[in-house]
Amino acid sequence: MSPMATVHGLEVLAFGPHPDDVELFCGGLLASLASQGHRTGIVDLTRGEKSSRGTPETRLAETEAASRVLGLTVRENLELPDGWIHPWGGFEAPEPERTRTAPVARVVEVLRRLRPELVLVPWWHERHPDHEATSALVTRALFFAAVRKFETEPPGEPFTPRQVLYYPMRHQAEPSFVVDVTAVHTRKMQAVRCYASQVEARIEGPQTLVGSPLSLTSLEARDRFYGARIGVAHGEPYVLRETLGLKDPVEHFRRNAFARPLFFPDPT
Repeated sequence: MSPMATVHGLEVLAFGPHPDDVELFCGGLLASLASQGHRTGIVDLTRGEKSSRGTPETRLAETEAASRVLGLTVRENLELPDGWIHPWGGFEAPEPERTRTAPVARVVEVLRRLRPELVLVPWWHERHPDHEATSALVTRALFFAAVRKFETEPPGEPFTPRQVLYYPMRHQAEPSFVVDVTAVHTRKMQAVRCYASQVEARIEGPQTLVGSPLSLTSLEARDRFYGARIGVAHGEPYVLRETLGLKDPVEHFRRNAFARPLFFPDPT
């Protein structure tokens, strides 16, 4: 291995604004990869303490249960303030303090320490301001993780992942590809249901989008729709900012053969 070669740690690391976001929108991919023996992880940016339902303590117990269902290798929480995620947060502080406390430095430190091959990031158009801010924050951190003179505490070696995948949440995006998660969809939904304080429909108490009566059926419909686009029962969409390259298209399509799709992209 050359001195400049990148040494990877985890195979895939997903960033989520709040505990349960990753489970809802890319839990199938994580469960599938873990079942194949890959090392997977999630970094939640906040504890979800501003959620209308439950408590941070409840959410922590639910997160631990969901992590076991998904077979994660690593799960961490940066404990950034819920509702106040900001890509430029902490830059007004002096340099030594920024290396420890600025959100972008915190994410850079995680990337350099865990060194994932694939990084999953929320898509940049989203309903919740924290979701859009997380997309911008992690995207900035991915750039600075490769900059040798960008300092963090503790320090780490510069790092660039093999690929960055953006996962849509409440907004529809035209996917670069769809992952077949049919075989693990039951496990994905089991992980989602671990967050009972958030996803169970209730007549009493605050009414929320994720806890509405149609929330889980809409998630099921979403996964079925994207699955139908590649001819399978359930799928999850992912977006690349870069053009995907293939060295051997024949082998790629042999290994990734699917039935005839039932829905087709808009050609315009």
